[in-house]
Amino acid sequence: MTQARPIDADNHYYEPLDAFTRYQDKAMRTRGVQVVRDGKRVLVVIGEKVNRFIPNPTFDPVIVPGSIDLFFRGQVPEGVDPKSLSQIEPIHDEYMDRDKRIEVMDKQGLAACIMYPTMGVGVEEALKDDPEAAVATIASFNRWLEEDWGYNFKDRIIATPLISLVDVDAALKELDYVLSKGARGVHIRPAPVPAEGGNRSLGDPVHDPVWAAIAEANIPVFFHLGDSGYNLFAGHWGGNPLFQPFVGKPNPLDQLIVADRAIHDTMASLIVHGVFQRHPKLRVASIENGSDWVAILLKRMKKKANQMPEYFPDDPLDVMREHVWVAPYYEEDIRALADLIGTERVLFGSDWPHGEGLADPVAFVDDLKGFSEAEIARVMRTNSEELLGYSPAN
Repeated sequence: MTQARPIDADNHYYEPLDAFTRYQDKAMRTRGVQVVRDGKRVLVVIGEKVNRFIPNPTFDPVIVPGSIDLFFRGQVPEGVDPKSLSQIEPIHDEYMDRDKRIEVMDKQGLAACIMYPTMGVGVEEALKDDPEAAVATIASFNRWLEEDWGYNFKDRIIATPLISLVDVDAALKELDYVLSKGARGVHIRPAPVPAEGGNRSLGDPVHDPVWAAIAEANIPVFFHLGDSGYNLFAGHWGGNPLFQPFVGKPNPLDQLIVADRAIHDTMASLIVHGVFQRHPKLRVASIENGSDWVAILLKRMKKKANQMPEYFPDDPLDVMREHVWVAPYYEEDIRALADLIGTERVLFGSDWPHGEGLADPVAFVDDLKGFSEAEIARVMRTNSEELLGYSPAN
């Protein structure tokens, strides 16, 4: 373990029930997010439809951090029912309170962490047919985030506000606001952008004012796993067309069809449609999307660059190495990723306190086999420092 304490690039909070409604525009009460009670059950209604992205929005009880580690490593012991690995417990204060979280981070040995929503990454897809409601809901969520966590709490908790590209003018206004409040990065959904008459690529030049503003502010864009709408493809194969990861019996075909396509296509849209050529200072990071997609995408783009060089003024690998950071799953071949895009573009992320993450965040270092001490220091801290543009004091 390195002397300098690590920066965890993938941490989460659990939202309270009023995270979307505390600052919600009254005009959006039925079009946006509603929290309703059905007997003992609490339901979230989004866009006037019950939303089951998170089946228990109280998060109480909640899954124990790291309890399904072996499942995600594909190392379930013979004779053990995989479902038996999942454990639940009462919600902890540090999952919802920033001061308590700092105390736990000190015990974990973390210098800082980058924080993302749990339920929040499922809302934009639910409002894809109502852009006005989506923009208003995201803005109200960001006001809650600012109040409860802050965008840069004690220089140790870096909470990422959400930005939607569905309305460029609104995105610029929201971006300007969160920057004025100290945001060190923003989260944009890894998905095509809903538009009248169809969708837009993230690389569509109509979004250039937003990319330009982010690049000028010198902050990164984080693309975290969430509901990107890709379960529609599973629906074409007889599966569930809705992203409901904790509802019903898992369908392995659904999971294979959807897998990491959203982040693969997100990065493809940015590179192929020239976003980084037009905005050379823009930096982006893939969080909790794994890393297997990287080699596949680069192989495909290398072939396309040979076939259609007019669309690839720069080598796609060079573009990736300059502009894209990746937080791999701990169970993947991290050495192979580092050899492909450079160790300086690999981020340590534990997904704490989610059940599929690590029970002890800094145990990530145990999976950095084949890395030198200098490389480990980079993955565990320095790369996040360079991406964020600051160094925690501790």
